[in-house]
Amino acid sequence: MTITIERATPADVPALVAAQVAAFDSDADTYPGIERGGPPGYDSQSVMLEKVAYHLSYKIMEDARCIGGIVISTMGRGRYHLDSIFLDPAYHNRGIGTQAMQFIQTTHPATRWTLDTPLYAVRNHHFYEKLGFVRVGEYIYAGFALISYEKHTADDAGTHNDASDG
Repeated sequence: MTITIERATPADVPALVAAQVAAFDSDADTYPGIERGGPPGYDSQSVMLEKVAYHLSYKIMEDARCIGGIVISTMGRGRYHLDSIFLDPAYHNRGIGTQAMQFIQTTHPATRWTLDTPLYAVRNHHFYEKLGFVRVGEYIYAGFALISYEKHTADDAGTHNDASDG
């Protein structure tokens, strides 16, 4: 099994959406009481096409098959927001998510990374905390209770509550 991570193109959109739908829908199997679904547009090729066009978007490949993806927003001043990282559930628990996170943090050195994940997704909480992310808040978006996480480098240490971060 050879895993590679490459910039996504419009031609990758159908495979990215299929992997994203599989990933988000699998939460219903993992967490009792959670219905199949995901964030608005998670199953839309037009939404994914927009992400590929306007964000840093990657496909996670096993040999020649797209098994997941990553979407990152540039926030300026060395800061990035991980909009989504998703992996076909058939590939969970193989270290691929950790490899993907290491890739993006190496490829896009940042003073601060932020991300949000569902409150119910305890498995995600463990994953992000294992990688050095710290829980900084909670909020509701599109009917989902979300937890916000941040990870700072030494260059950004101590600016947790900087209201001018934008």
